[in-house]
Amino acid sequence: MSEPTPFWLAGKPATGSATTTVRHPFDGAEVAVVAQPDPDQVETAVAAAAAVAPAFAALPAHVRAGALAGVSKEIARRGDELARLITAESGKPLTWSRAEVARASSTFRWGAEEARRFAGELTRLDTDPPGEGRLALTRRFPRGPVLGITPFNFPLNLVAHKVAPALAVGAPIIVKPAPRTPLSALFLGDLLADAGLPEGSWSVLPIPNDRLGPLVADPRLPVVSFTGSGPVGWSIRDTVPRKHVVLELGGNAAVLVAADYATPADLARAAGRIALFANYQAGQSCIAVQRVYADRTIVDELLAEIVAAVRALHDGDPADPATDVGPLIDVAAAERVEAWITEAVEAGATLVCGGTRHGTSLSPAVLTGVPPTAKVVSEEVFGPVIVVAAVDGVDEGFARINDSAYGLQAGVFTHDLATAFRAHRELQVGGVVIGDVPSYRADQMPYGGTKGSGIGREGVRSAMTDLTEDRVLVLTGLDL
Repeated sequence: MSEPTPFWLAGKPATGSATTTVRHPFDGAEVAVVAQPDPDQVETAVAAAAAVAPAFAALPAHVRAGALAGVSKEIARRGDELARLITAESGKPLTWSRAEVARASSTFRWGAEEARRFAGELTRLDTDPPGEGRLALTRRFPRGPVLGITPFNFPLNLVAHKVAPALAVGAPIIVKPAPRTPLSALFLGDLLADAGLPEGSWSVLPIPNDRLGPLVADPRLPVVSFTGSGPVGWSIRDTVPRKHVVLELGGNAAVLVAADYATPADLARAAGRIALFANYQAGQSCIAVQRVYADRTIVDELLAEIVAAVRALHDGDPADPATDVGPLIDVAAAERVEAWITEAVEAGATLVCGGTRHGTSLSPAVLTGVPPTAKVVSEEVFGPVIVVAAVDGVDEGFARINDSAYGLQAGVFTHDLATAFRAHRELQVGGVVIGDVPSYRADQMPYGGTKGSGIGREGVRSAMTDLTEDRVLVLTGLDL
């Protein structure tokens, strides 16, 4: 029997007394056996992070930037190996795994660049008589060591979005990857181990979810950055209300196709983007298209285009480069989505296509006539499901988008600049994408939601701000 894949304890490989088996979501084949840290090893990691925090915060920017740049290059160099690992542990089609690797490399590159730019701000205080001869220098310093908790759907890039900003600002980080997909995070540990960072400045601990509580509560980790489900995220914040908690949670992302987006080329483009990005990871993305609202004057034509585009997608083995839609993460997830589709149909919806399950795989579904209270509309389906509905104009379209417990991102297909600015003003979401689906995300832009979709913002620079706090230095007796 081969040795289990080690975890990373204060920057060094280690094994514990227990292991977990990672299986391929598509066929259940064993991918790897991973070592789990014992409680005393978790304590060692936390103590090391707390101990190194002052020195790490004082590390010169060029050292942190150089380490991050090196990791970025190594991710790119070993991209094919990493992509196949992502596909094996998550079931993500290889095409999308390769895209994730490229994004992760970019995320670390942005971290390196922002580490060099993360300076301070000077403020003249002699704008009033008491401030004569005074100058204020405001700089941001780490709040302290970070606990980064990541989900299964982007097992590399969402880890990168925790690690790169933390290391860029000099905050030690302990990464707790999703139990089903720890391998990409552990691979990243291999790259970090060669980056020359101080011992204790990072750890990757694949502990089970039922052992997370003590880590969340530990006062030596004053920042908790969580990406995942709403119930878990909000329970973390309720448990530690005095900590700085960043939550990137779910959504039921909506698209409005306005009446002016009506030419055959317009409708074909909108439908193609909607079909692809509702299903690109079997819908397992918090900004995957779920709700589509189209002006009544174009809804029939758009629906026909969407159905044709959905039927043209290839599902099957995610290791096949031709596969567009792979499996869900496990049978339970596939059964839940199947049950939600059945619930909608029983409530009066029409299943236009798809919705057939085979094990962990579910053929992409398109539904119409769905009651607003059905789970496939009101909750985050996190599966390959599109709900299409007609609206009478932009007013109703915006109201339907806002009629949600979530508010992550929305897309608006329109050529009208006034509608675009109105969408930015009125839609209760963290990001509005004009002329495309809400699934677009650039790793350097602020990313996050409102309402049930979380608090705080990611995107490398935004996360660096979130992980730090202002400290003001006032200089007195200056000849300005």
